[in-house]
Amino acid sequence: MGRILLLAGIGGFIGGVLRYLIHLFTGRIFSIAFPVDTLLINVAGCFLIGIFYAWSDKADWITAEWKFFLLTGLCGGFTTFSAFSLDSFEMLKQGEYLYLTLYISLSLVLGIGATFGGIVVMR
Repeated sequence: MGRILLLAGIGGFIGGVLRYLIHLFTGRIFSIAFPVDTLLINVAGCFLIGIFYAWSDKADWITAEWKFFLLTGLCGGFTTFSAFSLDSFEMLKQGEYLYLTLYISLSLVLGIGATFGGIVVMR
């Protein structure tokens, strides 16, 4: 358990640093109000979690510990949207359309609502 936590933590650190570096880089290139950095990070994170997920099915060396490092740590530290995307994919794959719709809807509505609520509370 301790080793998995350490690997997830190291992956999260790396993912967070990468997210920040991309934020800095895109801020120098794009000077518009649209959050290009967040969009690129979320799409890249979804692409990476898809690669790591599929790769873990094929590669014998990717143990549960390495999956935690890559999926939970690296991708989770880079963006939690990648985890949201993978969860949604799993529900779609399993034919859980009601849960999928509920999950997507609640994530958007509650997420935006919680952000607004946090802002209101702090004002």
